[in-house]
Amino acid sequence: MSDWIELFDGKTLNGWRGRTGRGQDAPDHKWKVVGAVRLHPDNERLLVGKPGTGIMLNGDDGRTADIRTEHEHGSCELHVEFCVAAKSNSGVYLMGQYEIQILDSWGTPEEELSFKSCGAIYPRWIAATQTPYDGAAPRANASKAPGEWQSFDVIFRAPKFDASGTKIANARFERVLQNGVLIHEKFECTGPTRGAWNDQDIPRGPLRLQGDHGPVAFRNIRLRLLDTE
Repeated sequence: MSDWIELFDGKTLNGWRGRTGRGQDAPDHKWKVVGAVRLHPDNERLLVGKPGTGIMLNGDDGRTADIRTEHEHGSCELHVEFCVAAKSNSGVYLMGQYEIQILDSWGTPEEELSFKSCGAIYPRWIAATQTPYDGAAPRANASKAPGEWQSFDVIFRAPKFDASGTKIANARFERVLQNGVLIHEKFECTGPTRGAWNDQDIPRGPLRLQGDHGPVAFRNIRLRLLDTE
């Protein structure tokens, strides 16, 4: 196991690059570094950033490119903190491929949790029939109110390949905690979730944060590699 790697230094976006859903680099993305965020006093669907350092925010309207690390990882332990505006939507993609959903799910009854709820493992997708499959709702609703800081703590195993490049083990979320609450354990992904940049499993990839579905802020983003990564 490696030491913790701080993926965001809190001061700049060095080590991060914008990228569109079509796989094109987006150097003109709107992500910026701020010192604090709060809900807009006149519109709770927006976040207002205060000058300073420590937080990355996806612009003023929450509609910009995704952002990803230059650093690539495989199996890892991840800690990330996030804050969303009311009704907002984002996601954390391990290796750019396997999404943990971020959504304003405050107050959603437990019996209504789904693969769209905050903390869900987003499903795979059959384009021909417009059908989702293989996703997983969180075991519990651990979401806080919009405008409050939340966290994911993840132990993730990358897919494994033999010497010929044939996949011999699927990607696996060993454990996911949201705000300290266990929401997934030993969940196996048969392939990349919907929205992955690569249709096939790969051995390594970047950490990717979704930026085009609404206002979201992140801080304290760090991981450590597991095994011989």
